[in-house]
Amino acid sequence: MAPPTPLAIATSSLQRLVKEELSYEKELQGQEARLEKILATKDEDENAEYKLNQERAAIQETKNVFPPLRERIKDALQKLEDQVEEGQSNGASEEEISKAKDIITSTKEAASQ
Repeated sequence: MAPPTPLAIATSSLQRLVKEELSYEKELQGQEARLEKILATKDEDENAEYKLNQERAAIQETKNVFPPLRERIKDALQKLEDQVEEGQSNGASEEEISKAKDIITSTKEAASQ
């Protein structure tokens, strides 16, 4: 089996980073929902203040992940665009180039939202 091409590696790297960002966004939504639940039942729970502080800290930690992750996505996107240009001039397979372009398009669309 032939080793993966630099284009395939760059494509899968960007896919992984985008998937990781989506995972963190989902985690953040869950944490915010738990925070709302704690706030709604605050009067009934004597340990609510501790839980609130813990949940707020977890939310902040998750939010702190986004700036460096988005920077890595931006770098991976640039690298993939460079690899696509290089692949087109070096005769890379159309399938790999097409897949890379699809990932580039979907990443740019997701970033603009």
